[in-house]
Amino acid sequence: MDIRKVKKLIELVQASDISELEIKEGEESIRICRDLSTTSASPNKPMPNKTAAVSQTSAQQTDYDEDDLLISPMVGTFYLSPSPESAPLVKVGQKVEAGDTVCIIEAMKMMNQIQAKHSGIVKTILCESGDAVEFDQPLMVIE
Repeated sequence: MDIRKVKKLIELVQASDISELEIKEGEESIRICRDLSTTSASPNKPMPNKTAAVSQTSAQQTDYDEDDLLISPMVGTFYLSPSPESAPLVKVGQKVEAGDTVCIIEAMKMMNQIQAKHSGIVKTILCESGDAVEFDQPLMVIE
């Protein structure tokens, strides 16, 4: 599912009184939930919720050309280095070549090396080491 569609769905949930929305499109599905139990003292002050944080992250990710995004090919745990003691494989501002290993995703106790799909400079890293990542989630921007 396109990240722009996800952002639009989040905005729709925020603008309505619903607390949960689930959409299925072919084999893809998305479920957006927010906690309505928190109340605000001022009706003009927006209520803090998890959906707002997700929306901000989605907004940051949509600022980039889709061709520049390195997308997760699987569900797993994201790592920037092969071991906790090792230096990161890449840093922001570093030049990488197509085929260079830029991160690792651990899935089912297997360490899968993720390679740059094209040459360029790492503009931003969208995940922290140890973060759980989903299939098709943007990991970093390489321009």
